[in-house]
Amino acid sequence: MYATLGVSFWLTLALSVPAAGFLVRIFIIQHDCGHGAFFRSRTTNDWVGRLCSLATLAPYANWRRQHAAHHANWNNLDRRESGEDIYSACLTTHEYRRLSPLRRVRYRFLRHPAVALIILPPLVFLLVYRFPFDTPAHWRRERLSVHATNLVLAAAIVGLGLVVGFGAMARVQLPIMVIASVIGVWLFSVQHRFEAAHWFVRDEWSVAGASLRGTSYLRLPAILQWFTGNIGFHHVHHLNPRIPNYRLAACHAASRQLQQAPTLTLRDALKAAAYWLWDDAQGRMVRFRDCPTNGDRQR
Repeated sequence: MYATLGVSFWLTLALSVPAAGFLVRIFIIQHDCGHGAFFRSRTTNDWVGRLCSLATLAPYANWRRQHAAHHANWNNLDRRESGEDIYSACLTTHEYRRLSPLRRVRYRFLRHPAVALIILPPLVFLLVYRFPFDTPAHWRRERLSVHATNLVLAAAIVGLGLVVGFGAMARVQLPIMVIASVIGVWLFSVQHRFEAAHWFVRDEWSVAGASLRGTSYLRLPAILQWFTGNIGFHHVHHLNPRIPNYRLAACHAASRQLQQAPTLTLRDALKAAAYWLWDDAQGRMVRFRDCPTNGDRQR
């Protein structure tokens, strides 16, 4: 990509697409390392995860512990405060209707696909992950990981900028990070928020039930499945996070029960970005337009 800058910036941008695909795959490796799944050795997992975080910009130890809360509480309406994240948060239709008009507008604005899936993801990776503002004070190792990652990144940015030029570095690195962050956030979010996704209350929730009804099998073309590190087999991953990404497809193929999980095509997944509310009466996710309030016009 650096070599093409002198030829055509459009060519550089075209190359940023496959480069972003590789970055998404690196993030999936970091994700597996965080679960202790990619290697048998915990030490190897941790060091490879830390190295990956220098490419993904997501501080390894801090992200790993926060992500563990997601795995403890996903699609559980009674424990959203413990596991809420950018991938699987939602309100019920009843809760949404009880919001004030201003708060409803704010909620809908932040979850518009252009905002939630295009504008915010790059900001999360480039800026939000630079500060441990939502990390509890007693998570000392995790807070240290944020500062240590920032220090190494700063040194790498200065060093690379001095070699290739800071303008050239920005023209190469920023498009890769923007595209990869958009793809990554979309991948994780649509596999918890789609029309057939089930959200549980109280004692309904179980790991097996939430895996097979609250997450999906995102069936992707083979090349996209490879770039995304098989994360489309999300139901298998949630059933057992210690299964490495390179074994997920085999596990899915070996179990008829796993094959009964909700299946999304690429087209289905693109539509799923509109589903943000859980309708308990219908037992499914719905769009904002399917949940009129007193101030909305019926459609």
